[in-house]
This record gives sequence, structure tokens and C-alpha cells, in this order.
Amino acid sequence: MPKQLHNFIQISANHQPDKIALNHKKEHLDYQTLWSELEKTSQLLLEQGIASGERIAIYLPKRFETVVAFFAASNAGAVFVPINPLLKPEQVAYILKDCNVRILITSHDRLNQLGDALSECHDLFLAIDINNKAEVHSDKHYRVCHWNTSESDKKLAPHRRIDADIASILYTSGSTGKPKGVVLSHSNMIVGAKSVAEYLENHANDNLLAVLPFSFDYGLSQLTTAFHAGASATLLDYLLPRDVVKAIEKFGITGLAGVPPLWNQLAQLDWSKINTDSLRYITNSGGAMPKASLANLRNALPKAKVYLMYGLTEAFRSTYLPPEEIDKRPDSMGKAIPNAEVMVVREDGSPCAPGEPGELVHRGSLVSLGYWNDANKTAEHFKPVPDKNNGLTLTEIAVWSGDKVKMDEEGYLYFVARKDDMIKTSGYRVSPTEIEEVIYATGLVSETAALGLSHPTLGQAIAIIATSANGGDKDKLLIECKKQLPNFMVPAYIEYVDSMPKNPNGKIDRKQLALTYANLFQESI
Repeated sequence: MPKQLHNFIQISANHQPDKIALNHKKEHLDYQTLWSELEKTSQLLLEQGIASGERIAIYLPKRFETVVAFFAASNAGAVFVPINPLLKPEQVAYILKDCNVRILITSHDRLNQLGDALSECHDLFLAIDINNKAEVHSDKHYRVCHWNTSESDKKLAPHRRIDADIASILYTSGSTGKPKGVVLSHSNMIVGAKSVAEYLENHANDNLLAVLPFSFDYGLSQLTTAFHAGASATLLDYLLPRDVVKAIEKFGITGLAGVPPLWNQLAQLDWSKINTDSLRYITNSGGAMPKASLANLRNALPKAKVYLMYGLTEAFRSTYLPPEEIDKRPDSMGKAIPNAEVMVVREDGSPCAPGEPGELVHRGSLVSLGYWNDANKTAEHFKPVPDKNNGLTLTEIAVWSGDKVKMDEEGYLYFVARKDDMIKTSGYRVSPTEIEEVIYATGLVSETAALGLSHPTLGQAIAIIATSANGGDKDKLLIECKKQLPNFMVPAYIEYVDSMPKNPNGKIDRKQLALTYANLFQESI
């Protein structure tokens, strides 16, 4: 039984060394080679001076080195921090500073693009260039070294760690401020992989297509679940939805995880000329899948089971709806995944009656270790389990999700709303405050509000409502947004108005704005 995350790969390397672990384009890595590369990189990290529990950030697209870096950090006794490759330099630098990253693993071009943004990342002492092109004699405050260049024949022992220790920190946006680092233990991720593999019935002959970012817990779960089962994972950074369809046939994909915007695009394609016999299931999370898309996909993929799921990074995975229940309750999030309990409670913690909306609370081994270096946010969302003390003198902590749901008399859950203003677009959680801070910094607005409005393909699209003493220049503001924000955070709509509605406290009335523009994208498409 694995105790730490990298043990998944080690076990398969011992028992099925020739089994393909990773596919990428025309190349493959078997488990023995993956484990060998992982150990080699672990040695590099130890030789360069990484200490126990220190953070190693990986800022790369999907490729073999990305996966090796994650699990090598784990094997060395460090903590890996996946960074979305779509993020811009200032956003990357924020994450590096926030969790005191010591080593950054990236490509030559990306390191150059980061440039002066790294100047304030004072804890960073080393950047590793996987392309082996960067000058190793850096004039920066950090050193630079090349990938897999061991300086010694002496094998260093990894730092001693246990399953309760931190394995990874995943950054996720909340409704206010900068992204928060969710701290996940080895145990969290191992139990999560085992739980998901149990209800998806994953096995060693599976080949899971990894299309989602590894900085997203749902995307990273494709790796951990595949490796838990001794299966294969195929890495894909797709440009067009058609690339996903082609990959299913080319690689004999058996499992595909997606978010609603991707499923909406895939549902519109003609699948008739593609051999999808290998595909035995698809999964959806990151928002509700529209009924029309669900119907089209089920018609196009009659042999594939459909799992509708709900997850929150703070608990890695949370609920799923068994495929046989879809026709009866297509709007449901299902029930708790194996080895987890999900409750619906009132503000005082008492259980809600069937059909009564309340907050979703998740308890069990999947509950993460809180938010990195943020005691206030941790105290807000990680609180005692309601009515579950049972005489225990130590308090059990649960995740209070902030999501409003309801449960029917048979125990099935249904999403109602979020308690905050967080935007969910293209499967990403986006903080309106983070967008607004960028917009204010341009000097092109006096007041502004970023809204997430219902959109038929994106889930929500981002709209900017603003005032300006000079009347406002929408084109100029959009150009600045594209410079400073990743594509998924760039607004789809900008409007300058004479004045912003205010609530009795004098704050911008976001609810009134949301009502005013509620049908904006339905009318424009």
C-alpha cells in the first residue's frame, strides 16, 4: 500500500516495469523508465540543496518533464506546486512569493519571459532549465542549472516524510483577492486517487486522456488515478476540440475527463467517422453539463458511461452521480464518493430537511490541510464537523464549501448557488477582485466591477462594467487586459456607464448589476 504519492510509480515499476505509464505525441515512457527519470531528478534536487518540505514550482505545459518533476519533488521529500502554464509573469511571481518557492522548474523560453517578475521572489535560490540552454552563471539572486545534470556519483538519501506531510499546494481563486494555496497531504491525494478509481472502476488496461491543466485538482487527479491503477495517462494540450476526438482514436483512450465548455464543443462535433469503441467512460466536473450537450454526447458515445461529478480543491473530490441514475435525476451532483461524507447544514450547523437549501460540508480523509499561510481564510472554511463530536476530545475539521445545495429524500444532492461572487468560466475559478485590481492599475477606470454572467458555452463569461472621468476607451482597456491576464480571465464584454449602482453601505451593488446584465450573452449569441 503506497504511503506517499511517488510510491504509485515505484510499485508499478517493480511489478510491471514495461507497462506504458505516459504517452505524449509520438513518444512513450514505461513505468521503469519513468521511475528511473524520477529518481535521477530527485538526486538533482537533493544535490542542489532542497530541504525537507520546501516548495518546488513547476511552470510547464504537459510533457514528460512536467510529470517527472511533480513526483521527483515528492520522492525527494519536497512539495510540488503546479503553476498553470497560461498564467502571466506577475501571476506566476505572486504564487512563487506566496508559498516561498525555493526551486522553479521551467523551460528556457518561459524563464526568459518571467524576467524581472522574479526579482521579488527572494526565497527562490534556483531555476532549472529543462531545455539545458540557460546560462548557468546567472547575475540574478538565484542560480540556474540544467535538467538532469547530476554533479556527484554519490546517491543522497531523500528527506524522511510521512503520509500526513504536505505533498502539493494547488492555487485556486476565491471570490476576493489573489489565489489561495490549498495544501494537500500525501494521504489526501492517495485516498482521493483510490476513491475515484473505485467508482470509475479503473484498472491497469485503462488509458486516461489528460486534457485539463495539472494546476487544477481535477486535471491532476487524472495522473494520480491512472498511476494508482497502474494504468496509462496520455498528455494532451489541445488547440481544437477535434484534437481531443482524434486522440481518443489514436491512443485507444478509455477515460476522458472534461469541464462543461469542452463538453459543449465536443457535443457539436461529428463523431461518426471516429472509432470510439475504446472509450468506456467520460466524467464532468467544474459546473453543470447542459442537458443538450449531455444528450448529444450520449447519442454520439453510446458505449461510454457518463459520470456527473462535483469537486472542490479543498477536498480534492467530493460527489458523483452513478451513470444509471442520469435519466432519473440529470440535474443531480449525486452522493459522496467512497470514504467521504457530505452533509447539508444550516448556518448554525444543524442538518437541513430534505429539499431545504443549505451549505455543503465535506468530512473525511480527503479534507485538505487548509490554505497556505492564510490563517483567516482557513478558519473561515475549515471548521469543526457539525454534530459529530461523539465524545471525542480532539475536534474533527471539515470543509465548509460555501456552496449552497439541497438533498432529496433519497440522499441525492443538487447544486443551488454559491455564497460568494466567484466566477466559474471555462472550468476555471476566477476571482473578480483579481481582475478588478488589474483594471484599476491601468488608470483607465474610476470604478469597476467584474461579473460572471451565464453563457451557453463557457458556463459564465466575464463582463466588465466601469465608469471613467474621461468617458472610457473600451478598446484600450481590452488591450491592457490581454497583456496582463491569461486568456480565460480576459473579459468578453466591456461597458462604460455614467454611474455604478450602490448599496446602502455605499459599495458597488453587484447583485443589481448582475440582474441588469443577466441575459447579456444569451441575447448576443
